[in-house]
Amino acid sequence: MRAIPDTFDASVVTEIGARLAGVESDHGVRIPWAIESGSRAWGFPSPDSDYDCRFFYVRDEDAYLTPWLPRDVVETPLDAVFDVNGWDVRKAVELLARGNAVAVEWLRSPHVYRGDEGFRDAMLDLAAEIADRSAVGRHYTHVCRGQWERYGDETEMPLKRLFYALRPAACVRWLEAHPAAATPPMQLQVLLQQSGATEAVVRLVDELVEVKSRTREMGIGAAPAELRTYVADALTRGLAMFGDVAPAPRVDVRARAADAFRQLVRTYGPAS
Repeated sequence: MRAIPDTFDASVVTEIGARLAGVESDHGVRIPWAIESGSRAWGFPSPDSDYDCRFFYVRDEDAYLTPWLPRDVVETPLDAVFDVNGWDVRKAVELLARGNAVAVEWLRSPHVYRGDEGFRDAMLDLAAEIADRSAVGRHYTHVCRGQWERYGDETEMPLKRLFYALRPAACVRWLEAHPAAATPPMQLQVLLQQSGATEAVVRLVDELVEVKSRTREMGIGAAPAELRTYVADALTRGLAMFGDVAPAPRVDVRARAADAFRQLVRTYGPAS
């Protein structure tokens, strides 16, 4: 599958495709899933936002049968336009078992450069089965706190920083509103809509998104009190709900993740 909006620079998309093909050729891997992450996928891009392509890759089955496993990350040259790197499916499955939410975000991105829907669905099914909502909640609470510690008491701040705190805050509130779920949506606007954000918060976010969409550098600006309160309240709720120390993965989760990993390698590796 492929889902690239018309707003993406066609020459950049072509170069990303070339880089993905180069990764497969140079490293002897297959890439069954490559998406756009970052602000473009989160719903608040700027005109000069770089392109954050992320991908999962799978090695041949024999490549995993060695005491000296290769690096589980592949990176391409980073510059002002391109940020293209990916994870070995082994790393992705391990992080899913630990409650890291990033892998799920990549699987749920609305912008897909190239993708096998079977791979995506298998990974999402695994996430739904083994994801620990407490660990996912701790992840987003930690990200929110990291973004907010420096500026939480300020009436003015880098507005980009405000967005980077708003989204994990919205994830925390989404988890609170969906007690049986553990995998929040990716886009900020969807998170707000599905977690009962007030009309004032939704309106203020929409206004800032519009400004960011046509401003190359937002810089420091007045942070609306309603949004500062929203983030601070979500952070308090996250700490109360999810605590601050993540447990090790349960044995049954590890066994299920290992089975899924083996099946993914056999199905989507280069030799399959």
